[in-house]
Amino acid sequence: MMVALDGTIVAIANPAIQKDLDASFADVQWITNGYFLALAVTLITAGKLGDRFGHRQTFLIGVVGFGAASGAIGLSDSIALVVTFRVFQGLFGALLMPAALGLLRATFPAEKLNMAIGIWGMVIGASTAGGPILGGLLVQHVSWQSVFFINVPVGAIALVLGLLILLDHRAENAPRSFDLLGIALLSGAMFCLVWALIKAPAWGWGDGLTWAFLGASVLGFALFALWEKRVKEPLIPLALFRSVPLSAGVVLMVLMAIAFLGGLFFVTFYLQNVHGMSPVDAGLHLLPLTGMMIVGSPLAGALITKTGPRIPLAGGMALTAISMYGMSTLDTGTSGAVMSIWFAGLGLGLAPVMVGATEVIVGNAPMELSGVAGGLQQAAMQIGGSLGTAVLGAVMASKVDGDLAGNWADAKLPPLTPAQLDQASEAVQVGAAPVTKDTPAAIAAQITDVAHDTFISGMSLACLVAAGVAVVAVFVALLTKRGDNAEAAGAGAGHI
Repeated sequence: MMVALDGTIVAIANPAIQKDLDASFADVQWITNGYFLALAVTLITAGKLGDRFGHRQTFLIGVVGFGAASGAIGLSDSIALVVTFRVFQGLFGALLMPAALGLLRATFPAEKLNMAIGIWGMVIGASTAGGPILGGLLVQHVSWQSVFFINVPVGAIALVLGLLILLDHRAENAPRSFDLLGIALLSGAMFCLVWALIKAPAWGWGDGLTWAFLGASVLGFALFALWEKRVKEPLIPLALFRSVPLSAGVVLMVLMAIAFLGGLFFVTFYLQNVHGMSPVDAGLHLLPLTGMMIVGSPLAGALITKTGPRIPLAGGMALTAISMYGMSTLDTGTSGAVMSIWFAGLGLGLAPVMVGATEVIVGNAPMELSGVAGGLQQAAMQIGGSLGTAVLGAVMASKVDGDLAGNWADAKLPPLTPAQLDQASEAVQVGAAPVTKDTPAAIAAQITDVAHDTFISGMSLACLVAAGVAVVAVFVALLTKRGDNAEAAGAGAGHI
């Protein structure tokens, strides 16, 4: 819950942090980027640590470190310290996530594993979607520091319960050594990939730096694959990917995250900047999505246990595609009831995918690699989220750049210089109207109408692209099946 919550809750606190610590916009971006970068780069290595030393120990260290880093952020009096401790949050969060899945895999027998992952998915989904609501309430009524301090008591409770309840499961043939060069190559490749995705909107997709980092990432992954074939105890045995269902599960997680996190990125701007909602109101309007994920995840776990993952996964991605298409029809006059239908459909479609794809990845991996498999699942989601935000952001920017000048001229507004048009375009890409304080009210209203109409045309195209990605994911879902190694789960099930 802490790791997923901190992925979205901080976005609401950023304006208050910027004002209180006198930070630049670039500094504030690093509050989010530093966290996701540390998380994405180290997830698989963290999973390997759990396989080697035990998931219980790794989980508890992650809990303590995450809570301590959160408290340190709340006590920080400079933006540099906030960003530094956010990186530590990401590193300890990377220890938590794969270890949680490893513990579930080791504890629950095959017939109960999907329900366990369903409850896990419910917590992840509710925390991710509920972050803006809780963040808005805390920032509005307490302080931005409270957004981070809240993790301290939660971490303390998790530590006490973990010490009392969690069992130390160790696979008989767990890895005995570390593939240090493999860790360095994979971490470097992941860093270059995520860094390129983070910076591409600012640098531009045609910029040499963007392609240099993407090229370095491809080279890093190629060298990693070559090395993994030679080393005695590889970080990720490449034989793992001979399992078509496991590989399909990883691809499915990437595609799901592109459609979900990439599409949701624009919806928050739509609610706040186009409809003029407060952060709390915007979060409340997303409750149908959150609610359906909370209700749908355990139900999806039960359904997948009975039928296998293939049909629920394909059906979930089909419903996601339909919902994203529906979201492409939203405009300035759309009612809350209509929004709720599409948001609820999205939550109901995502629930079986979150649960089923996770079971497919973790269940098709050997027990001794359950941590690595958990790291793969989380890394796929982080990369998909970064890719979705970057690619759909580029789609949005291109559409806005292409339409704004024509829409501006059609409204017979005063002409803009190229520099002014660029500034206006940046504002419109997040749904804001480029209106200055001294603009007459009638002209300001016209500019606002043009800005919102142009933003909505860009958001509609981005949602259509997300819907197309979800359609591709339907066919990927048909390649999945129940984990071949799921029966190995629950070695300690008799202790429950």
